[in-house]
Amino acid sequence: MQVTETLSDGLKRAYAIVVPAADIETRRMARLTSLGKTLRLPGFRPGKVPMPVIRQRYGNAVSAEVMEESVNDATRKVLEERGLRPAFQPKVDLVSADPTSGGAGKDLEFKLEMELLPEIPMPDFGALSLTRLKALASDETIDKALADIAARSRELVELTEEELASRDAPGAAAGDVLKVDFLGKIDDVPFEGGQASDINVDIGGSDFIPGFAEQLVGAKANEARTISVTFPADYGAENLAGKNATFDVTVKQHLKPVPAAVDDDLAKKMGLETLEELRIAISERIQSEYDQLGRLRVKRQLLDALSDIAMFPSPESMVNQEFDQIWQRLSADKEAGKLDDEDKDKDEDTLRGEYRAIAERRVRLGLLLAEIGRVNGLTVTPDELNRAMRVEASRYPGQEVQMMEFFRKYPQMTESLRGPIFEEKVVDFVLELANVTDQVVTPEELAKEPEATTAAA
Repeated sequence: MQVTETLSDGLKRAYAIVVPAADIETRRMARLTSLGKTLRLPGFRPGKVPMPVIRQRYGNAVSAEVMEESVNDATRKVLEERGLRPAFQPKVDLVSADPTSGGAGKDLEFKLEMELLPEIPMPDFGALSLTRLKALASDETIDKALADIAARSRELVELTEEELASRDAPGAAAGDVLKVDFLGKIDDVPFEGGQASDINVDIGGSDFIPGFAEQLVGAKANEARTISVTFPADYGAENLAGKNATFDVTVKQHLKPVPAAVDDDLAKKMGLETLEELRIAISERIQSEYDQLGRLRVKRQLLDALSDIAMFPSPESMVNQEFDQIWQRLSADKEAGKLDDEDKDKDEDTLRGEYRAIAERRVRLGLLLAEIGRVNGLTVTPDELNRAMRVEASRYPGQEVQMMEFFRKYPQMTESLRGPIFEEKVVDFVLELANVTDQVVTPEELAKEPEATTAAA
């Protein structure tokens, strides 16, 4: 086999490869001979079909197989002998005639083009200085969470005449609940899904269309009202989005919410035995949320730090692919009027430049994280992948079995879970080696976004 390098420009390589006709013919004859040993044709004993007949019937198909096999083997040999790691599948262009169209007896010539993965030096992880913010679940925060649980476990009680008489205004006020029937109309025509009975409306709440609950302030039991509202432009039902509507509302009861008592009975409603157990469970949940947020913040710091030292060149093809994905999403957001405020006044050239830089950063970080994992033998185990599949399936209550079957049927979907797991393992590995200082902060400080972070972009 003759290999001639025709291009060496940065990470781009190209080769002209010639596989001698004798090698092709040797493979071709070996395949035809092997085929003839088991071939059964009318008029011939098994395994005794003459070679000319075999060539006539199967020569073209065998030649095509041999050519494909020879190209693959030659490509693999070039990569192995030269220690090349392509960023994508190398591009192959045949130069010599296809053996199936009369090219038998000629050398197999083809061009091989590829873009290589860069040489990625390993950073000195011990030189990385990071700050991990930590917040603690306070008694005040736990008490507030308990109060929220008690409020959600409320009992609705009808207001007495004495309670109503003691008010400055007897009608419904913020904090009250009205049990109502309603009928919705657009242009005086009832619309599907616009009718309901015995619906509880929290006055001052935000569970209904904007303006619905607000127009029931002051309403009394047995009162009928017609209110006008406008459905939000992004309302879930497209046939209603942005439409003006009226609702004929009949108030059936004027109620007040009575929160559940914060005691052992509330804990039992939550599946626990005592109030203390409930407090511990709430504390652990809140602390877990704080810890996850703290990890996200230190991970952003880590990615920023790694980005600053990941100064190797990125394969242009990978950057182009990443940028194209980003630009498609950006274009869709722009068309839907959902472009970020900071991008709305920028011209296309500016946006392309900024998001091209983001694409390059993502590619470099992805390559660096992958190389850290490869060099240090980090892998995703089958058990870790199965756990991720079960977690993903649990997001579809009642369909868990179908989701697991979906993952088994479509392995590419399972592979989509591997990347995030691998990334988190690499991050954990680096954090163990980096110089990480813990800093206790308030929950508000922990939740506050840094003023500027390229990781967020």
